[in-house]
This record gives sequence, C-alpha cells and structure tokens, in this order.
Amino acid sequence: MSSVTAPPPRTTRAGGASRAEPGVRRRRRWAVGGGPGGRRRGRALPYLLLVPAIVLELTVHVIPMVAGVWMSLLELTQFQIRNWSAAPFIGLDNYRATLDIDTAAGRELLHSFWVTVVYTVASVGLSWVFGLAAAVFLQRPVRGRALLRTLFLTPYALPVYAAVITWSFIFQRDTGLLNHVLVDQLGLTEDRPFWLIGGNSFAALLVVSVWRSWPFAFLCIMAGLQNVPTEMYEAAAIDGAGFWQRLRDITLPMLRPVNQVLVLVLFLWTFNDFNTPYLLFGGSAPEQADLISIHIYRSSFITWNFGQGSAMSVALLLFLLLVTAGYLLATNRRRAHA
Repeated sequence: MSSVTAPPPRTTRAGGASRAEPGVRRRRRWAVGGGPGGRRRGRALPYLLLVPAIVLELTVHVIPMVAGVWMSLLELTQFQIRNWSAAPFIGLDNYRATLDIDTAAGRELLHSFWVTVVYTVASVGLSWVFGLAAAVFLQRPVRGRALLRTLFLTPYALPVYAAVITWSFIFQRDTGLLNHVLVDQLGLTEDRPFWLIGGNSFAALLVVSVWRSWPFAFLCIMAGLQNVPTEMYEAAAIDGAGFWQRLRDITLPMLRPVNQVLVLVLFLWTFNDFNTPYLLFGGSAPEQADLISIHIYRSSFITWNFGQGSAMSVALLLFLLLVTAGYLLATNRRRAHA
C-alpha cells in the first residue's frame, strides 16, 4: 500500500516572494503583536510616552501655580508659614490691598509697574535695534565674519550669574572699571558716580539687560535673513534702491514673522526678569530700578507677607496673559489683512 502524504501549504508568489495561506498569516500577525491587543497597545504607546512630560509639567508649573492662587486668598504671614494651609481665608482682600492706589502698598506696586514698563520697552527696543544692525552687517561677506558672530553670541552663552556679577564689579564706585576709565583715565568727571544706587541704577540695569538680550535678537534675525532671497536685493540694487530703501521695503517686511515672535519673547523675558536685578542690586533694589519682580520678592520674602506677594504674582500673570493675547490677536489680524 502506498503511503499518502498531506500536500504542503499552498503559497502564492507576488513579486517573486512567497506568501503563506491566510491562516498562517493570521498566526504570524498575532505572534508579532498585530492582533487587536497589539493594535490597542500601539495606539496607547504615544500617550504613554507623554506621561513623564505631563507629570513634570504638573509638578513644576501647574501645582505651584494653583498653590500660589490659593495662597493669594489667605492671610499668610510669617506667623502661619509653618502651617500655611490653616491660615485664615480672606478672599480678595490681598488683591484690594495691593491694587488700590490709595494705599501705600498699591502706590508702591504701581511705581514698580511703571518702572518695569519703561525698562521693558527700552530693553526690548534697544536689543532689537542692535540685533538687527549686527545681523544686517554680517550678512555681507566681510573678513572675520565667523569670528564676529561667535563674539556677538558670547553674552548669550555666558551663565547669567557669572555675567551679572562681573557687571556688578564693573559698576563699583571705588574699585570698578567704569569709574576707573571715566575718572582716572579720561578725566570726564572729578567725582566718582554711584552706579548701583541712586538715579544711575536704572541706566546700569538697562545696560546689563541689553547686553544680555541683544545677542538673542541677533541670532533670531540672522536666522530669518537666511530666508530672504538674494535675488530681491540684486533686483532692488539694479533699480537704484539704496541701503535704507532696501531695508525698509525688503528686509523688514520679510522679517515680520520672525520679529513678531522675537518681540513677544523678549517682552515676556524682560518683564519677568528677576535674575539680573537681584544679582546686580541684591534683594533690595533702589527705587529707580525697583522692578516688579524684585518688588514681589521683597513683599514675600523680606516682609514675610506671602499672601500679598502671591496676589501680586497672580495679578502679574493675568496682566501678561492679557498682553500676550492682545498682541497675538493684533498681529494675526494684521497678517490676515496683509
């Protein structure tokens, strides 16, 4: 009797490669996780990868923000700091005390607000002008362009602590480099001026802020100029357009998207700047350079009135949100009409 053997699984060839029957393909798919459970795991994987970022965001930003809002509704002073959750609830009294210009706290906060506004406008404006000038200058093939770009970006790369402490030594009245040059070397004045107290403190703070901020503006504008076609400048030069006309009609319109983001980022960074005035003046800045960040710090950690300090912080956050929303709406509307 002849033995009968089962025929091998039939395969089909497509493009020169053999393909197994549907049952074999199904088992293989299940073996590599291609079944319903594997598909569900594949869809859930992106959300699982977001979990560490969400946890970090909640820990670093959301939870402290919620705690700050709650603290602004409490009468939280040094007497309740050990058990701040049991501090008396006073509602919006902290906001009324700090935002009422008829009170001493309200007048001081208003003064700090206007000092911060002037400081921010001046710092952002000067940083943008210097960054634009340097970026336009280095667009041309000048000798040592790579070295100049590196030198221009050095203030942005330096740690803020080392940079501002160095400037504080430069501004010292008796041993500082600035007074040594102005008085001893150039003889421009007989008396050594104070730079870290009095009326000159605002100018000193502004110089340090612009020195730290303009390289970032230079970097962003320089990157934006890479997208401007050189043919546009060549055609404008052939038509007889001068430097200022090319800057007005070609460079600035092409840089508008970059400038919109750059100005907003510089505004938020400068208005919230705490490191520069704190390292330059210490915990108590002069009245002429009393930025709102230092004012909130002094109200919270010097006078130990954490409730009012939290109320000021929340009010500052709401102000910045309103300004940002208004700025984005205005720029988007202008872009839509363009």
